[in-house]
Amino acid sequence: MRFPEDVPELTDGVVTLRAHTADDVEPAYRMCQDPVMQQWTTIPVPYLHEHAVGYLTEIIPAGWRENTSWAWAIEYDGTYVGTVDLRDGEGGVGEVGFAVSPDVRGHGVMTRALRLVVRHAFDGLGWDRVIWRAYVGNFASRRVAWKTGFHGLVTIPGGGVSRGVRKDEWVASIGRDDELEPRGNWWTVPVLDGGAIRLRPLRESDAQRVMEACGDERTQQWLTGMPSPYGLDDAKGFINSRPAAAADGEAVAWAVADAVTDELLGNVSVFGMNHRMDKTVGELGYWMHPDARGRKVMSSAVERVIAHAFRPIEDGGLGRRRLVVKCADGNTASAHVAEANGFTRVGNERRADRRRDGSYDNLLTYDLLTDEYRTRR
Repeated sequence: MRFPEDVPELTDGVVTLRAHTADDVEPAYRMCQDPVMQQWTTIPVPYLHEHAVGYLTEIIPAGWRENTSWAWAIEYDGTYVGTVDLRDGEGGVGEVGFAVSPDVRGHGVMTRALRLVVRHAFDGLGWDRVIWRAYVGNFASRRVAWKTGFHGLVTIPGGGVSRGVRKDEWVASIGRDDELEPRGNWWTVPVLDGGAIRLRPLRESDAQRVMEACGDERTQQWLTGMPSPYGLDDAKGFINSRPAAAADGEAVAWAVADAVTDELLGNVSVFGMNHRMDKTVGELGYWMHPDARGRKVMSSAVERVIAHAFRPIEDGGLGRRRLVVKCADGNTASAHVAEANGFTRVGNERRADRRRDGSYDNLLTYDLLTDEYRTRR
């Protein structure tokens, strides 16, 4: 193919994909100084002006001429803001890569560009499947791929290489007959204010308090699935795992924080939302830091989470129909929180909850239905 003559222009009326020009070198060079760009891509660091010149005037044109890769400049509001490319394509399957300027992130530009180029891969190049890859932790790229309909995400340990270092990699794909729309839910974690407490996303700075709470003797007694002893690395691992659980549509976790000091007092989660038999149910789990017990903090926190969980998805909630709480028979504190919030005891599984000494307690089940919740309000 000839460059730039044979580069097809793709547009949705807001974003336009076109051939790169020499005028794109300067903005591309500036874009590649962004620390986020350098963290998640394989561009050289430091990124020199000559790198931008070589990429835009030599590598990209060569890909078109040799029919091995196809890269477009992303134009938004009349300005170059990034690059998206297709590569390989052997056997009707190829990969997509993209990068966008920090100036336009959060405006849906990259999602629009990705939809255009994926559609072209199917309709223009005759591909059957497009593969997306990103290093684990690059949630911005993962969200763009999710919004475009990429699915079947897997994690490949050490699957990628960046500047000589192996990194874990996410991989997902989309097929010719798939809708270019998101599958499943990607939950957000809204701040829920109320009185003396605030429910907010967990932060890395909460790790010490998480360790203290989860390493506490009473927490260890009832939540036997937690590591024992519970160290700082365990706390950091828990915090770092929560964004992926929300992105998977599986769970949402809140830090219960003091409204004045912002100090972590506990945690409330809604999880199990991808149940294969019923995706309208969620299970509530919670734990407290020892110095916050006895102040009705958890009852108040759970009350706010219930309201959010029963709120319809289109209104920003979790759209649950039924909420469940499970606790060991004898864990009176957990049972009290459920009962104080209107849950009904509906089950008693005999010797179903294993203790750390190898013995078993009965496991109590409480539930709350959205219609009875609304009736009681």
